[in-house]
Amino acid sequence: MKTAAVSKQELMQGAQHRMNQVIQEPQLSDRQKLALTCRILFDKGHDAGLAGQITCRTVSGNSFITQAFGLGFDEISADNLMEVNADLEPLDGKGMANPANRFHTWIYQQHPEVNCIIHTHPTHVAALAMLAVPLQIAQMDTCALYQDCAFLREWPGVPVGNEEGEIISAALGNNRAILLAHHGQLVVGKSIEEACNLAILIERAAKLQLLAMAAGQIQPLPQSLAQEAHDWVSTDKRNKVNFAYYARQALKQHPDCI
Repeated sequence: MKTAAVSKQELMQGAQHRMNQVIQEPQLSDRQKLALTCRILFDKGHDAGLAGQITCRTVSGNSFITQAFGLGFDEISADNLMEVNADLEPLDGKGMANPANRFHTWIYQQHPEVNCIIHTHPTHVAALAMLAVPLQIAQMDTCALYQDCAFLREWPGVPVGNEEGEIISAALGNNRAILLAHHGQLVVGKSIEEACNLAILIERAAKLQLLAMAAGQIQPLPQSLAQEAHDWVSTDKRNKVNFAYYARQALKQHPDCI
């Protein structure tokens, strides 16, 4: 076997290189990706009526695409998404965005690297939020969130004011996720694919944490290995490969969304 004496680091680098060379990405517009994300998250338990918002920054950087208020995640399609400015005014003058989108605008202003924001109230995240304890990452599959999930212990109330935007944006810091006590979760990504993957992952992590807490005391991961796992699964290509799989799942159930 040629690779028997190759180091782990070299094998990881080789796998990343081959992944970039071999695996093709589906050609989808941002509107299609956003609509697919809504359906993916609906199927994975993120539905909470009209609570929750998904947005992505447009190419201009001065507006973002989001779902129209009044539509559930399972009703979103590429055609019924809307574009709004930083004051939540629809650029075509039709419909309205969720008023809670206001705190997204603060994150976009203060975090220029962020291009997509997902905020939802899935069951296990919401249950963990009721305990007002931080998310604990102690299992390999959830390591993308290792030391990458902030915690806002104090609930600032319904996030429709500017104050909530300032508080949540500041609490997020340089992390890609935040658990909001008594509320839900928020994740950000440089791409829609990255944000979608993290939203799925934070709900799974919360579910695992609640199960583990009910059975005993959670044991920490070795820091260096957990960080290695975080970096391994957090590449742009890995995010796109994961998203493509979730998109194929969603299209079997919701072919109308794109």
